[in-house]
Amino acid sequence: MPEHRHRDMSGGGARAAVFGISDGLVSNTSLVLGIAGASAATGLVRLAGLAGLLGGAFSMAAGEYISMRAQSELWRREIEIERRELERRPESERRELAHLYESRGMPADLARRVAEELMADPETALETHAREELGINPNSTGKPIQAAVVSFATFSVGALMPLLPFLFLHSSTATLGAVAVAGFSALIVGGLLSIFTGRKWWFSAMRQLLICAAAGAVTYGIGSAIGVKGIGG
Repeated sequence: MPEHRHRDMSGGGARAAVFGISDGLVSNTSLVLGIAGASAATGLVRLAGLAGLLGGAFSMAAGEYISMRAQSELWRREIEIERRELERRPESERRELAHLYESRGMPADLARRVAEELMADPETALETHAREELGINPNSTGKPIQAAVVSFATFSVGALMPLLPFLFLHSSTATLGAVAVAGFSALIVGGLLSIFTGRKWWFSAMRQLLICAAAGAVTYGIGSAIGVKGIGG
């Protein structure tokens, strides 16, 4: 029978990739179409799109790094507190572990023996208590730098998609191209997200497309209503 494996999401890289490419696509599609809707020159749309790409990528990377670093430090602090408790009150911790297994339906004698076996080795005891009580894997408390780098790269890829047509085309042709590229990209991104979420690929793809389309339509409409003169005061 083939072994069933779960994906390790604790490092932060997978989460950063999922959110990064989706956010980059939606946010820069909104920005680019909003500026294009104001009948701005193609050069201005390029500038705005590039600024959105770089600003968003750096913001996402910084946010991922700070959040993952804070989470990692919090988990390590909780693990250290648990380590001290195991050193100071091993018998109390053993009873606590046995009671935990009993509450899950294990017979009292068996729960006591299992707890004694696990408490025999300090590192095993720490790992067990961290997992069972705190829901933390002591060996995997997050990778902030990895999350930041992945977030920067994937956001940039997503944000580049609606900007591409404006790098090679002009005026309304570039706008139509941006809509087409963004729509196609949204379908691909949504389909890829289904790998992580387990949802039907077509459902995930259509959901991503609708979100991207709604955001782009709203900003394009606002840009059209305000116009370049309105933006410039």
